[in-house]
Amino acid sequence: MATSRTRKSFNVKVFLTTVEGGTSVSNYRKKRRIFAQGDVADSVLYVQEGQVKLSIISERGKEAVVALHNKGDFFGEGCLSGQPLRLATATATTDCVITRLDKATVVRVLHDEPKFSEMFLTYILARNARVEGDLVDQLFNSSEKRLARLLLLMANFGKEGRPEPVIAKVSQETLAEMVGTTRSRVSFFMNKFRKLGFIEYNGELKIHNSLLNMVLHDNPGLRR
Repeated sequence: MATSRTRKSFNVKVFLTTVEGGTSVSNYRKKRRIFAQGDVADSVLYVQEGQVKLSIISERGKEAVVALHNKGDFFGEGCLSGQPLRLATATATTDCVITRLDKATVVRVLHDEPKFSEMFLTYILARNARVEGDLVDQLFNSSEKRLARLLLLMANFGKEGRPEPVIAKVSQETLAEMVGTTRSRVSFFMNKFRKLGFIEYNGELKIHNSLLNMVLHDNPGLRR
């Protein structure tokens, strides 16, 4: 989620290998839990490789996927604002390589390393803007438009730098949980998008620029 300009001027992955103390690198197999909702929030994590989903389970046992994090993303940063416990469960959706940074280490690095601080602040501001956009999306858009927007965000459309039209494989169940609809509706919309030429999927998912038109324009022919 960090911008391409920031990544070019500051190589996070290389920098993290130079941090003294308070860091560790772990490999997680697909579907392995990285941390659980209710665990002590004592570290920030960085995705070196792979994809991670964050999900929340309500008191009634209903699960909702609230975020997907890909290579180059941080997550678990709530500990820096005094959050004592994890509010969500983090699970590897693919094989992952994750760097873990102790809270005290992150605080020290933010204080001592201006370039890291600038990059991290840029990332957090972009994350907050995404959360606000997600809230507006849930309040005002149909599930069809919410799915289209999610696919575009996953393919990097609307961010600085070149879009990545081929995105990591994500199950329709996960997409449904993030959009707030059923798997059958997601399947229906995905087939519709494919017939309209907005996407291609045959082993991998490709997003075309034309899908953006659906999000930007209120076309009655594209409504549910």
